[in-house]
Amino acid sequence: MICNFLIVQYIDCQTDTNSIAKDSVKVRSSRLTIGGYGEAVYKYNFYSDNMFRYSHAENYASSKGHGRVDLPHAVFMLGYDFGKGWSFNSEIEFEHGGTEAAVEIEAEETGEFEKEIERGGEVALEQFWIQKSFLDSKINIRVGHIVVPVGGTNNAHLPSEFFGVYRPEGENTIIPCTWHETGIELWGKVKGWRYDLMVIPSLNSNMFNASGWIHDGSASPYEFRVANKLAVAARVDNSSVKGLRIGVSGFVGNCFRNDIVTDSKSTKYSGVKGTVAIAAVDFKYQAKGFLMRGSGLYGWLSDAGLISTYNASQVNSSQSPYPHTLVGKAAWSAGFEAGFDFFSLAKNSSRVASQKFFLFARYEYYDSYIPVADATPYPWTERHCISGGINYRPIPEITIKAEGGLRLLRSQYNKEPWFALGATWAGFFKRDFVRKHNKNQ
Repeated sequence: MICNFLIVQYIDCQTDTNSIAKDSVKVRSSRLTIGGYGEAVYKYNFYSDNMFRYSHAENYASSKGHGRVDLPHAVFMLGYDFGKGWSFNSEIEFEHGGTEAAVEIEAEETGEFEKEIERGGEVALEQFWIQKSFLDSKINIRVGHIVVPVGGTNNAHLPSEFFGVYRPEGENTIIPCTWHETGIELWGKVKGWRYDLMVIPSLNSNMFNASGWIHDGSASPYEFRVANKLAVAARVDNSSVKGLRIGVSGFVGNCFRNDIVTDSKSTKYSGVKGTVAIAAVDFKYQAKGFLMRGSGLYGWLSDAGLISTYNASQVNSSQSPYPHTLVGKAAWSAGFEAGFDFFSLAKNSSRVASQKFFLFARYEYYDSYIPVADATPYPWTERHCISGGINYRPIPEITIKAEGGLRLLRSQYNKEPWFALGATWAGFFKRDFVRKHNKNQ
């Protein structure tokens, strides 16, 4: 499908068009689009989240656990088609119903409470860009605040695009997710291919840590994003085979001293670049009621030992935004999920014609900290996650989820079982256009 109109561009360029509605847009009667997505979640962890649960695991083996409610994401989108190939889109995101400032427990510090500021401001502006399209969207130039589609989750992060109540753990732990930066992007679609190439600010190695690798590297506690160094991100997807989409993506950028505090007079770290290189592959396959998704990601950081030393030497005050912890030379994740829509067996029933009921299973493995030689090991960063559950979709925009899972760490640590319920939506409040069913969609 060619992205002729803004609403098509919004869905198809950052997500799978089937994730919000199975109908494709053919004729528009309004230039304004209003929509969004969100999740409301209840989760019970049958294990302790005490700050010492890894350093003194034996003391928490019989913990009764705890329950919690959450609003992981509430996102509102406003878009407009100016005409003559010019369009605009924006997304305002509220994470966990708050202001993106919280007190967190840092397990790698064996019990230190830290006030985390994930991004300056009270809300996150996830997208805010203008775009010029050429040749029926074969070529598009986008400038502004854009999503960086590196990895499977960043490319497909709506709650209708994964079975779990929460986003997949691996990529959501080791890289920014949802990753969004201010930059310039060139993208387009040609037959069964889609390409993305973007230039964005590089990450800030001062924000790297053991529990999340480079996850916090795109965050900025300031009223601006430091851009002393730039990076390149790219993605290519192919959908030539019916029901199958395969994508490869990557990122390369030097991240050392990409901050307002650069200590430029010191020669101790001369030559240190802190290059982050990420390579990822992901796929989706859907046919005859089956839906499968998978992804794999490997990331590498040069000079990780020197960066760890440098980060530890930074001023450590109650107002410092930096974690001051070790960072690994590499991190990786791999995940696979498969589900079957049982309502697809009742194709001739009008009662379930537009409904879906998936039974699914998921497996995931990731490690956020592959240390350099002689560095302090953190074995608890290596994890296996097994889960399964149901997704009930009464209408294309609403999904009700239930999921039970088990997180497995190395043998010296306790198992971490959990159960979660979620109610999610992804759709549009204002859709003033004519929809026509497209069976090839």
